[in-house]
Amino acid sequence: MAGIEELKATGWRARIGVIVPPNNTVNEAEFNRLKPEGVTYHFTRSPMHPNPSADNYVTLLNDVDVAVSELTNCGVDLMAYGCTAGSMACPADLLIGKMEEIGKVDAISTAGSILKALEALGVTRISMATPYTDATNQHEKEFFDDHGIEVVAMAGLALNTSPEGVKKMSRVPPAEIYEHAKSVDRPESQAILICCTDFG
Repeated sequence: MAGIEELKATGWRARIGVIVPPNNTVNEAEFNRLKPEGVTYHFTRSPMHPNPSADNYVTLLNDVDVAVSELTNCGVDLMAYGCTAGSMACPADLLIGKMEEIGKVDAISTAGSILKALEALGVTRISMATPYTDATNQHEKEFFDDHGIEVVAMAGLALNTSPEGVKKMSRVPPAEIYEHAKSVDRPESQAILICCTDFG
């Protein structure tokens, strides 16, 4: 058994702050299940914005300001915006810029992380399986188009049409998500992307 002098403080390697939508229950469980030794995650929630460009992103960025200010109280070393659709709906320079300006630490987003992962894998053609409506899928396709990624097939489950449907996102059985992902598999696709940090 380690002596008291060998014990390390909680989060000795890194404290990571994460902003998630109000309904998201998957990120916390998965992040904590997979975290390496010495890393702690600290979560806060921020409202979803179906059309953040309607007011030039002012309301979304104001809410991000509040969420980031809450996380700074934890003394986090890095901040993440843990929402796929949300981070694709706001230009990265605005979203990440606001987080880093207020938080005074580096920041990342789900959208940016997806792009970096696809780049690392050399993937430029994907199929996309989501719990979203066709309209949300189309928006995400446009995001990928703007970043040189071709979406060759996509399908959603239209769960983001009501509060009850949104709550179901985190409760879709893994076997159903697997079949949903297989439904968009195409020979010309280099990878299948399962979107939404609260899916399953």
